[in-house]
Amino acid sequence: MKTTVALASVIGIVASAVLADTTAPDDVSFTEYGEVEASLTGTAGDPAKGAEIMTTRSKGNCVACHAVTALADAPFHGEVGPTLDGVGGYRSEAELRGIVTNAKKMFDGTVMPAFYKTSGFIRPGDAYTGKAAPDDLPPILSAQEVEDVVAFLMTLQDS
Repeated sequence: MKTTVALASVIGIVASAVLADTTAPDDVSFTEYGEVEASLTGTAGDPAKGAEIMTTRSKGNCVACHAVTALADAPFHGEVGPTLDGVGGYRSEAELRGIVTNAKKMFDGTVMPAFYKTSGFIRPGDAYTGKAAPDDLPPILSAQEVEDVVAFLMTLQDS
């Protein structure tokens, strides 16, 4: 029993340390031009997970608005936003992190959603109930998922 409690305590301490390094949505620091220079987690993103997030409807679903040749297996690429082919060659990691976190900080008036934001919305709804949300909304992506998407986008270089 003591071993189980001790193990649970160690796991809790490690989890707290990991979470302590994660920047909360309201604490993200944007530059004057909308970049987010510091990692949100301090952990490198996983490009494979980022690609999966970009094609998952309940997550990023980036291909709903953007065409991405590297994700050609995903159906129905959109044309609302610019193609993302080569974006890692002309945007910095800080720019991409800022755009994914909250594109409105860089592009005033954009229709791209803020993927790592929990407050400051105008009249957020409570799912499909027709009522106002009782609290701040959860972010669409976690901090690590933002890092994963940025890591994938950085792989999109012109050949």
